[in-house]
Amino acid sequence: MKPIIFDVDTGIDDALAMAYALHSPELEVLGFTTCFGNVAVEDATRNTLAVLEKLDRHIPVFSGASQTLKRGEKQKYPKHVHGEDGLGNTRKEVPILQASQGKAVDFIIDQVKSRPNEITIIAVGPLTNIALAIKKAPDVMSFVKELIIMGGAVKVPGNVNPYAEANIISDPDAAELVLASGLPVTLVGLDVTMQTCLPKAKVGEWRATGKESAGFFADMTDYYMKAYDASHPGLGGCALHDPLAVGVAIEPDFVNTELMNINVVTEGEETGRTIGQADSESSIRVCTEVDATRFVKHFLERVI
Repeated sequence: MKPIIFDVDTGIDDALAMAYALHSPELEVLGFTTCFGNVAVEDATRNTLAVLEKLDRHIPVFSGASQTLKRGEKQKYPKHVHGEDGLGNTRKEVPILQASQGKAVDFIIDQVKSRPNEITIIAVGPLTNIALAIKKAPDVMSFVKELIIMGGAVKVPGNVNPYAEANIISDPDAAELVLASGLPVTLVGLDVTMQTCLPKAKVGEWRATGKESAGFFADMTDYYMKAYDASHPGLGGCALHDPLAVGVAIEPDFVNTELMNINVVTEGEETGRTIGQADSESSIRVCTEVDATRFVKHFLERVI
């Protein structure tokens, strides 16, 4: 089993990625760390706990960054995509599960310190928690085995504006620090995630199982797909951004990668842009191709 820390800003595709990871025997999920991004960090933590309750899993959850590395608190959240609560307005009750005591950054550092060169971090939100851990304990964080990031748009347009992907633009300074850190990174960006598609018909199949958890995921994914209908008419479903990062952790050969240095634009009109330059000595692998059919099949076999 591959020991992982899962850093989330739990909205709808994070929730799907959580279910995929927790139903994958190849992965040992040590804990979840939460960050602002799709929602405020308090909601990201509650949503993470709510998903764990629906899945009947008891995994530690540590609350993390509430604001960006340098720019203060984020002012706007994509409620039109993820709903008022971040889960397509499906979170009807306060979770019974409680977050663990302690800070996300300290949990990350402690786990890496206790298992050097073993821990994979999957980060599917802004990279603030990872940046803070690197700043606090750079020597310890150098022993991260791999950092798999859902973020960036190297060879394709962004999804917030023509230049930037949402996770990177949410905290470009954190992204710049992390991608310049020398950590072994696999960047799972829009270059590949937009080639994946969860068809609408599959969500109906989830609901037809009659399982409470399946209905929960079907309802939130319906909300997500409505946002996709508006922004990507004709797609017939939604992209599986965060789940693909989990898929890469399980089966790296779902994707082809290229070694690149990545620069993050932090000022001006193109803030959040990820600019790649080929470099055979780089520690960053950028995903450039995906076997979408095989990945989506694998995801569907496990998520519900």
